[in-house]
Amino acid sequence: MNSLEGRIVAITGGFGSLGLATARALAERGARVALIGHGGAPDALTAPLADACVVTGIDLTDAKSAQNAIDTIVQRMGGLHALVNVAGAFSWETVADGSVDTWQSMFDVNVKTALNASKAALAPLRANEGGRIVNIGALAAMKAGMGMGAYAASKAALLRLTEALAEELKDTGVTVNAVLPSIIDTTPNRRDMPDADFSRWVKPEALGAVIAFLLSPDAQCITGAAIPVTGRV
Repeated sequence: MNSLEGRIVAITGGFGSLGLATARALAERGARVALIGHGGAPDALTAPLADACVVTGIDLTDAKSAQNAIDTIVQRMGGLHALVNVAGAFSWETVADGSVDTWQSMFDVNVKTALNASKAALAPLRANEGGRIVNIGALAAMKAGMGMGAYAASKAALLRLTEALAEELKDTGVTVNAVLPSIIDTTPNRRDMPDADFSRWVKPEALGAVIAFLLSPDAQCITGAAIPVTGRV
């Protein structure tokens, strides 16, 4: 198990199913976790997240709001070693029957949030040895299915952001990578696809283990990568 002992990790979309599962996986490996969310704080957090730093009411599509979130975490926790961009959303609609506005919405929530959070975090990440950024992409970024045009295009853009930022930072010691899950076994996904074989999906803790590796010293030589995490889908 990759140790993250003492590493300060900020997680966007931290109040959602995947954000909380990722936070638990990292905290179990010794990370000091900060959760960034748009709405109110989640219900009382239990171990291993009982001591997590929680930053509420953040609109990551707004650069100033993103900067405020990161500044708050750095002030409260004494620095920042890693950022995991979980914030995002999914929308299914065909090009023929869908709205052009959906394309902008998907770009805002899946790309702009990661862009703003990453830009805000650059200074503190550079200040600590072995800074890390991990973006939660999607396997659909590699090939879109029917009804997934806007979503897949936004996740493809997130990969280009990952690659561009990795190139910018490769001489600073900060790595930037993306994971590409297929279908994650979360309560919302089970609700939306009740007849699916859940055993074939990616368990959140399994995805968290891959993220933990990318945040660890063992992954220092990996940057600009897009790593499929597909389970048996």
